[in-house]
Amino acid sequence: MTSIDENTGTGAPGGDGSPVRRTRAEASSSAARAFFDWVVVVGVALFVAIMVRTFLLAHFVVEGDSMLSTLHTGDRVFVNKLSYRLHEPNRGDVVVLHEINGASERDLIKRVIAIEGEEVEIRSCVVYIDENPNDEVPAKMLVEPYLDPAVVAPTTWCEYGPTIVPASTVFVMGDNRPGSSDSRALGPIAIDDIVGRAFVVFWPRGDWQWL
Repeated sequence: MTSIDENTGTGAPGGDGSPVRRTRAEASSSAARAFFDWVVVVGVALFVAIMVRTFLLAHFVVEGDSMLSTLHTGDRVFVNKLSYRLHEPNRGDVVVLHEINGASERDLIKRVIAIEGEEVEIRSCVVYIDENPNDEVPAKMLVEPYLDPAVVAPTTWCEYGPTIVPASTVFVMGDNRPGSSDSRALGPIAIDDIVGRAFVVFWPRGDWQWL
């Protein structure tokens, strides 16, 4: 005699095989749910990656010698694209710029030397910054510990200006002063042309450093 399951109204395990068919259906449903969950996880991960790439973080491969010896060709740096949405550039920041007319590189990576309203001048291979050109306080020598004396040996780069940095722009230079195309030739750079602030060299491992 076949017993009846009072909850389902179906026969208990027997020759008709109905309980086996139910188990397979449940397994198929579970597999479908698992697949759907993975699709959701992958979709969310891709969405987050795209958002991070678009609005927060990018990486940049250095090409050329304009930032020697801080950066070398092939160095890979992370760039914070959100920085200048939150605050203005600061002197000393290493920044990646969009393509600039007249530059020999597709993108540029340079260092902020002076910000809007300041007067910048180079005398005898020393940079001087006057933070308030309207007062009578003399310009101050810019201390630049990131420069390599062997790279910035006195050459034709040693005289420039003075020039005042207009509003909403910055004055940028490469750490390789004799071999850099920068604001001395291109003029001050609009803040809107800055991709973001480079903050770390992450590859190769031997060049790892905070910027």
